[in-house]
Amino acid sequence: MTLSLQRRFVTPGPGETLEEIAARALPDQDQGAAVDAIRSWNLHIFAMRRPPGLLLGSDVVFVEPPLG
Repeated sequence: MTLSLQRRFVTPGPGETLEEIAARALPDQDQGAAVDAIRSWNLHIFAMRRPPGLLLGSDVVFVEPPLG
């Protein structure tokens, strides 16, 4: 059986901010653009959570767009 292709993701480290995740996961991109992209790929964190953008160590943070 062949495994299906999965989106890349990271989990936040203790106290890690969105900007730090962007720098770690997307180092070749402009930080502002990387942060905006991560926000758009993770609406489950940035639209529904209170306070918005609160990162938990158990979060799955996607660092690439949805696959096909």
